[in-house]
Amino acid sequence: MLLILIIVLAALAGFVLACNVWVIQSTRSAIYDSPTAIPARDVGLVLGTSPWSREGRANAHFRGRVESAALLYKRGALRHVLLSGANPSDRYNEPRAMYQALADLGVDKADMTLDFAGFRTLDSVVRAQQVFGLDGLTLVTQRFHAYRAVFIARHLGLDAVAYAAPTIPRRRSRRTEIREILARVKAVLDLFFLDKQPRFLGEREDIELREPPAEDEPADEQR
Repeated sequence: MLLILIIVLAALAGFVLACNVWVIQSTRSAIYDSPTAIPARDVGLVLGTSPWSREGRANAHFRGRVESAALLYKRGALRHVLLSGANPSDRYNEPRAMYQALADLGVDKADMTLDFAGFRTLDSVVRAQQVFGLDGLTLVTQRFHAYRAVFIARHLGLDAVAYAAPTIPRRRSRRTEIREILARVKAVLDLFFLDKQPRFLGEREDIELREPPAEDEPADEQR
């Protein structure tokens, strides 16, 4: 009996390891740390998280994502940002919080779209494709999360890259990163075995991109 238990546990551990290696190694080349190196995309998908930590402090992961999105937008690497997250109550609304933070950072409100049904990463990515009509995008999140997000997006056929937003020291994010190890396994199961679908899709809402402002013509030289 003990031997069987050991074999089962070893098999589970091997499966968890295999899933994580697969997810990370297959997406590593699509994740960028430099805003000047990342390929330009029309739309960036900013994945939601709480503005506040469990301890009630400002969440550095939230701040890193919105500041990264604003940076890419201002550098011209993005023309529009899709803000996807959960909004279970009037007092907790991830897309609204991101919208306000990005507006404060100088992103034009006309260049932002809010997705209130991004309950999970899978939901956010599937909805970006099926509801908002995207066939390519830049995912904006921390590196440990970006592997899974890109893995899901590419499985769906999206032309996806990711920008790795700043994170916090590992000793402060150990719980989050351990949870992400299991979330990668869940992603593999959802995509290849369970055919998991978003909680809510809804009607099509194609994102309309504004034309970039015309460059000022050079003034006529005086003769």
